[in-house]
Amino acid sequence: MTRTVYLNGAFVDEAEAKVPIMDRGLLFADAVYEGIGVLDGRLVDGAKHLDRLGRSLAAVDIPAPMGRDELVAVLRELVARDGLDEGFLYLHVTRGVVERNYVHAGDLVPTVFAFTQAQHGVAADGESVVRTMRTFPDLRWARRDVKTTNLLGQVLAKQAAAEAGDDEALLVKGDAGDGAAEVTEGGAVSFFPVVDGRLLVRPLSPEILPGVTRSSVLPVAAAEGLAVEERTYTLAEALAADEAFITGASSYVEPVGAIDGVPVGDGAVGPLTRRLRAAYLADVRGRLL
Repeated sequence: MTRTVYLNGAFVDEAEAKVPIMDRGLLFADAVYEGIGVLDGRLVDGAKHLDRLGRSLAAVDIPAPMGRDELVAVLRELVARDGLDEGFLYLHVTRGVVERNYVHAGDLVPTVFAFTQAQHGVAADGESVVRTMRTFPDLRWARRDVKTTNLLGQVLAKQAAAEAGDDEALLVKGDAGDGAAEVTEGGAVSFFPVVDGRLLVRPLSPEILPGVTRSSVLPVAAAEGLAVEERTYTLAEALAADEAFITGASSYVEPVGAIDGVPVGDGAVGPLTRRLRAAYLADVRGRLL
């Protein structure tokens, strides 16, 4: 079945969706993006994702391509056209098209496109797939709190993890595998070790992305009576955790069974992870956009 793409004001077949080679998003990664989960044909945490998009656009001084209500309507229409019940929606905004030059004019028209990806079963209420992670030095730029398309650091980390037979990268400040190295986050997810019944949460800063799912999981954890400790922590602490999980727009809440081949806890889904996953999915289903 063909896929529909939204591109600069029009819904077109994927094969017809083309951008100019002088687009600054291609030449400089001068662009921001959002990835939004789709559940029951609606946007998961849509309002929060659009809030973060606005912050990212402002941080790099790219004007919003359209009003918020119009953008919501576009994204809903795209999901409907593709008949997507469960999956992922990708939204990309570049500074625009102009002759290649590091310096840009302030009057460029942003390029905006979006497409969907079907991902069946990721939000099932039953047991989640247990993920494995591989450590990798955090090589990303200093403003990781801005969701830009400059993702080469993540590509290198996630490729190394995949080649090692793992599902995701765990980024550390220092040498991969060094127990004293400070954990930042996953390659494309937030990471939570559970130590002595407490969720360890790295504080927000320019060193990590303010994950939307992270921001939704924390109040759910509080409502469930789970203790949360906000601080930095080392790889050694993560390896010694009772259990661990990751959160993200396409993974929601998923357990981590091993890091660098070392089991986390007993290597299975931990009781707090199972409980929090169920509570989170119940929460988001009550406020889909």
